[in-house]
Amino acid sequence: MKIKKILKKLLGLHPREIDLSLDRIKRLNHELGNPQNKLKIISITGTNGKNSIALFIRSILEEAGYTCDLYSSPHVISITERFVFSGKEISDDKLCDLLEEVEKINKGQSITFFEFLTSCFFLKASRSRSDISIVESGLFNRFDACSAIKQNLMSVISSIGLDHLEWLPENDRNVDRVIFEKTSKLLHSKIIVSEQSDQIILDKIEKAIASNPSKKILFSKDFSYSIKKNGFVFQDVFGKIELPYPNLLGAHQVANASCGIAAVRNLEDYPVNIDHIKKGITKIKSSIARLQIIEKGKLKELAPTNTLIVDGTHNPLGAEVTRKYLDTLDKNKNIYMILGMMNNKLHKDFLSHFKNKVFSITAIDIPNQKNSIKKEKLNQIIKTIGIKSKTESSIQSSLQFISKEDQNAIIFICGSLYLCGEVLNLN
Repeated sequence: MKIKKILKKLLGLHPREIDLSLDRIKRLNHELGNPQNKLKIISITGTNGKNSIALFIRSILEEAGYTCDLYSSPHVISITERFVFSGKEISDDKLCDLLEEVEKINKGQSITFFEFLTSCFFLKASRSRSDISIVESGLFNRFDACSAIKQNLMSVISSIGLDHLEWLPENDRNVDRVIFEKTSKLLHSKIIVSEQSDQIILDKIEKAIASNPSKKILFSKDFSYSIKKNGFVFQDVFGKIELPYPNLLGAHQVANASCGIAAVRNLEDYPVNIDHIKKGITKIKSSIARLQIIEKGKLKELAPTNTLIVDGTHNPLGAEVTRKYLDTLDKNKNIYMILGMMNNKLHKDFLSHFKNKVFSITAIDIPNQKNSIKKEKLNQIIKTIGIKSKTESSIQSSLQFISKEDQNAIIFICGSLYLCGEVLNLN
């Protein structure tokens, strides 16, 4: 309750939840003594896969004996998920102390919620004395609070696609502008570019960063992977490594793992060996709401014989990847989707990837989210795609309906990390 009270107060420090500018956070960082300048940072930007790549990098480095801090967003269940210091998620009490300390220094001055949290991370990380701070950008990168730094060890670019277009000029809402926002202000260190959805995107990224003097390590040119029966082979300028599959679900995680491996193998002064990599990619600490299978809990009891999967995918690029995962599931079982989305998403483009794949979709409102699309409107969009659909009043009633209709069905809940958070909290 104490955290909720503090967070509510912080949300009132600026009239907008998001306001793309670096002035406010630079001011607060300065008042905190510029703690970000003391950190050895790996910056991660992109549209999808940022969190997974961050987890792979962290896991491999920790296997090699290095300590890591991690700043990520958004959280799914608890805001403490955003803050990991020396390998441990911050406690409620320590987060309260941190928020109150920075709040006193800020003295009620205007700053957005995310900017404030980012400064809090920088301050705490400067005291943790970890070997590496892994910082995952929020919205875009050019004016994202996480980019309010002067130097880093490297920048990692994950898969880039269309999302959050409402923050771009109306006449310039395309992938080229997204790439510009995410890459034009990357620092001059090293740049690792992950596998993209197609070669065109990869070429666009390479062109966009051409004038940046950083050493560039690009997928397909400087590192690659090939799938084998019981794992995959990673290859770069340092040689080939035969590896087991990572322990995160989905074929796309091989690409994310490969990007993470390329990153750590190009870090100077942080040597890792093949054994660290093998253990690291199979011992990921967390995968909340990333193709997470729910095997027990209150919601599982409502659909005891069904396979229940929760995933935060919410944009067309994510839907494309998720569709490939669904293709690997038992062909003898129907896939029912429970879907809730925010108003600002590309609903039709997202849903088009699931046509002829899911048996039906149940549209719901995302609980406690005033900016979610209403289930009736979402249901109409689903119907225009040509997918069988209906609405339900809640997550629980949706599960009960599907389980009653098909006890062997796979139930896939997706469309928003906010929805996933509600599901996991209810469970």
